[in-house]
Amino acid sequence: MIRCDRCSGRAAIFQRYSGLHLCPRHFEEDVHRKVKEVLRTYRIFGRPCRIAVAVSGGKDSSSLLSILHALFSSREDVELVAVSIDEGIAGYRPRTLAAAASVAKGLGVEHVVRSLEGEFGVTTDLLASSGQPQGPCSFCGVLRKGLLNRTARELSADAVATGHNLDDEAQTVMLNYLKGDVDRLYRLRPRRALPGMVPRIKPLRRVPEKEMGVYAIAHAIPFETLACPYLSRAMRQEVKELLNDLEAKHPGTKYSIVRGFEKILARDPPGSYEVVACTRCGEPSSDGVCATCRLLERLRPEQSL
Repeated sequence: MIRCDRCSGRAAIFQRYSGLHLCPRHFEEDVHRKVKEVLRTYRIFGRPCRIAVAVSGGKDSSSLLSILHALFSSREDVELVAVSIDEGIAGYRPRTLAAAASVAKGLGVEHVVRSLEGEFGVTTDLLASSGQPQGPCSFCGVLRKGLLNRTARELSADAVATGHNLDDEAQTVMLNYLKGDVDRLYRLRPRRALPGMVPRIKPLRRVPEKEMGVYAIAHAIPFETLACPYLSRAMRQEVKELLNDLEAKHPGTKYSIVRGFEKILARDPPGSYEVVACTRCGEPSSDGVCATCRLLERLRPEQSL
């Protein structure tokens, strides 16, 4: 029997990047420690606050809601509300929404659901069939983020917590490097509060995806394993496979990518980021017309929306 390196208990997981065998109790402590370290960097918990937790129904976001509830349920100055966005993906989103509703109900957390169709008159399935060269993922991401921000603002949330894990962060850094998208790279920097934009926090950004899966299963957290049917069309999937291969050969690669990028950001002072109201809808924008309105204006002539 392999023993936990922190105690004499039976080990439940081996972290190749750290060389540690951990029992269930010390594994949970390790995950919570990483989450707490990230939360401290945002400096938003020293006052009463309301956190909108984006819950898709997958293992990461469902576990995030459970972890934040475990950390803050005894505190009267922190309130959680779960927010789910229905993108309109037949055979997929109804199942994930059911999982999101289940975990929120089990924790006694308010659950708010908004849909792209209800807000914008489009669905991801419709976007996928529109013949746009960019594919549905780009459009879906813009609309989902915009609606999530709007919903969080309407709920008077002080921050939006998303379930992005270490793998997601490493993929995003590499993806934008490969695309040469410097602007998007710098947008990964934690930003100060901007007019109309609810600050985003990523409490799981130092926890590997595999460990989030283990955490969810070990704690019997409801989550849906079904993958989005449009996932294979995205370049991110190729980057994910590349990084998984590198991680298997060189444990700690994903941590190195994220930490190295954080060091680059720390050396480079943040630039100015002006936000103005979109001339079409009034939502925050960097150049007069927000990304959501630009996208919808491209689609409406073809789809008669």
